[in-house]
Amino acid sequence: MKTVWRLALAAAIVAYGGVIIGSWVRITGAGMSCPDWPLCHGSLLPSIAGGSAWEWSHRLVALFETPLVVTLVVMAWPLRKKLRPVAPLLGVVVALFILQVFLGAATVRLANAPLSVVLHWGTAMAFLGALIALTIFIRAPGWLEAGAPSPHRALFALLSATTLLAFVTMCVGAYVSSSGAGLACVQLPGCAGEMIVYGSSQFVQMAHRAVAGICLLTACATAAIALRYGSRSVRDTTCAGLALLFAQVFFGLLNVAWRLPLLMRELHSAMAALAFLTFIAALAMQAMQTSASRLKDVAA
Repeated sequence: MKTVWRLALAAAIVAYGGVIIGSWVRITGAGMSCPDWPLCHGSLLPSIAGGSAWEWSHRLVALFETPLVVTLVVMAWPLRKKLRPVAPLLGVVVALFILQVFLGAATVRLANAPLSVVLHWGTAMAFLGALIALTIFIRAPGWLEAGAPSPHRALFALLSATTLLAFVTMCVGAYVSSSGAGLACVQLPGCAGEMIVYGSSQFVQMAHRAVAGICLLTACATAAIALRYGSRSVRDTTCAGLALLFAQVFFGLLNVAWRLPLLMRELHSAMAALAFLTFIAALAMQAMQTSASRLKDVAA
């Protein structure tokens, strides 16, 4: 089982690398440096001039992910009877990976239209989240703690809400970036001195800020409940997610104040992805604790 866990973790790490390179491709405007798909300028070994190196590297990471996913499915499938979540999670991983590849091709066909970029990013993050959850469940015995407090319903609900809000925040942020709305509002906390705006770019920018703010507040409440009722692993992971959200907001503020430097934009995107994945991990741990508690009650 340890080998399968390591394989799942490796697949998640490679997928995260692909997400980071894809984010860099998006924020540098290199998405159309390879205007065809799956080749680049009709070649397997394209010129690395301009942004082609980044776009082609992004595709190569996705190509390298393929044998990892196939091997993971083959090796993890026998665990489905021992660990019930494995089978459905493997199905989700495979479905999202295939969808992600097709959406990657679609972004090229649609010349990186903002909606296609958001769908590609969102699917990639959902795929990565499924890999993280699968990794956690395969490692299940290591996360179940003796003497852990009884699972609290409010904690699971808050973790679910925070995870969903983190995902929505990322997707809206991807739309802001791909639509060129990053500097639609250059003042804080309002936009052009107003909290209510009417321009489409300004609306998207303010919607991103609003969702991020709600997500941060929800995460604070989640961490407070986790510190009171969560197991040690859930507490630590939830607090780590909250810290990453604060870092994400900080980098977001610097992006506006410093007028979108590339490195700051990449850090903002990377922190958002890490925060989402951390809450996915916490949610999976809490789900395991809840399932174990129910089985214990039934046995009693």
